[in-house]
Amino acid sequence: MTIPFIDLQSQFQEIGSDVRSRIEAVLSHGRYIMGPEVAELEERLAEFTEVPNCISVSSGTDALLISLMALGIQSGDEVITTPFTFIATAEVIALLGARPVFVDVEADTANIDVSALAGKITERTKAIMPVSLYGQPADMDAINEIAAAHGGIPVIEDAAQSFGALYRGKKSCGLSTIGCTSFFPSKPLGCYGDGGAIFTADDALAEACREIRVHGQQKRYFHTRVGIGGRMDTMQCAIVLAKLPTFEWEVERRAEIGAKYNDKIDEMGLERIRQKSDRTSVFAQYTILSERRDLLVDRLQHDGIPTAIHYPVPVNEQPAYKDLCCEGCTPVASRLSAQVLSLPMSPYLTDEAQAKILGALALA
Repeated sequence: MTIPFIDLQSQFQEIGSDVRSRIEAVLSHGRYIMGPEVAELEERLAEFTEVPNCISVSSGTDALLISLMALGIQSGDEVITTPFTFIATAEVIALLGARPVFVDVEADTANIDVSALAGKITERTKAIMPVSLYGQPADMDAINEIAAAHGGIPVIEDAAQSFGALYRGKKSCGLSTIGCTSFFPSKPLGCYGDGGAIFTADDALAEACREIRVHGQQKRYFHTRVGIGGRMDTMQCAIVLAKLPTFEWEVERRAEIGAKYNDKIDEMGLERIRQKSDRTSVFAQYTILSERRDLLVDRLQHDGIPTAIHYPVPVNEQPAYKDLCCEGCTPVASRLSAQVLSLPMSPYLTDEAQAKILGALALA
């Protein structure tokens, strides 16, 4: 039995006719840039998240970059974020000449440690950018309270992995000043290339984001601000639209699979990232912790079970960023990077496949 790490093939078997129909519609009208599917998707996603403004963009990375640009982040500013994330989170800060300031993470969730956040705020802090890692939002209420207490610092939720998750009854992407997500194919809601979206209740920020994604253009050939080419292709919007009808089912299925993983992993006495199966996580990844990670990888590979490491080196220990943080200043992130191991997870993971994965872990 072949077990894919993320089973996009089985998904396509279920929704392939809808995907093809959507693609055919784009091919028929020929509006490949900013076609009608773009506005349709933005309206549907705004409705789903209950956030008034949704701006589709070319990637999750560009969603973060455009958001920072809309906030006016520039050289000399500081943006507080986490070191335990994909490089794009810090990359967009550095691209604007600003300085990422890293706060260590919680040992149980791998999300930013809110208790250490206030101590990192200075007069140069212009934004806070927590990451909702592995599909689970950070403690956004506490983060928002700290930001408000320090003069109303804007908060950008990097929700690239958590679209569809709930935090105290509210949807991820609607938890702060701005929410950003990714439609990279492996995400809980993905397209067949790159794509992303920005969500905000602030109409002025939304207008700025819309202009920035089209080279700062307010109307044709009239540019009010510096921007980028950050539009999401019509075809990719069409693909996400084809996936939306089954998305709620997929989130529920992820929760069921996550709950079974939790029960069995706990019975084995293995450590894991703490994610609940009550929609507070969409289980973008299912991640365990082990000091014997290499041995586990070898054992699982022997049985044809793929794994992944998200992430093997904290951002502040990467060569391009290590001068931004003192050595040893994020010990939890360093420990997690040496121990995390992600197992196959998708809504289409069968009971048989999950039993094989758990059986191999039990023997390791």
